Amino acid sequence: MKLQFSLKYLILTIIIFLIEVLIATKLAHIFLVRAYLGDVIVVMLLYTFVKSFVKINNEKLILGILFFSCIVEFAQYFTIAEKLGFRSGSLMYIVIGNSFSWIDILCYAAGCLLLFLWVKLKPSKHQQTIAD
Repeated sequence: MKLQFSLKYLILTIIIFLIEVLIATKLAHIFLVRAYLGDVIVVMLLYTFVKSFVKINNEKLILGILFFSCIVEFAQYFTIAEKLGFRSGSLMYIVIGNSFSWIDILCYAAGCLLLFLWVKLKPSKHQQTIAD
């Protein structure tokens, strides 16, 4: 792991964040989008955010994000937001979440699988140089 700024990943982070805000505010009435797509995309948001500032092995990062997401989800089972004193509806209460769901974990896993496939299927710089 090495500190390295990437404007490309920062721009992707901002775009994905705006999509998440759009899902939470304007598409909340579409149950499948709000309930599932947001959880699939949030792991991609975490991935691009970390890649904005750190050069790190993609597979380890994806696995770490899946692990982190599961920890946060299990913390919801133990109502950690309430135990930390956050009021219902507050920003931190919403960010941490308040209800455990196995489906959310499946959505995080699906997002991580999509990330893994994207990383594996995109041509590396070395392959692009050879193809040129």
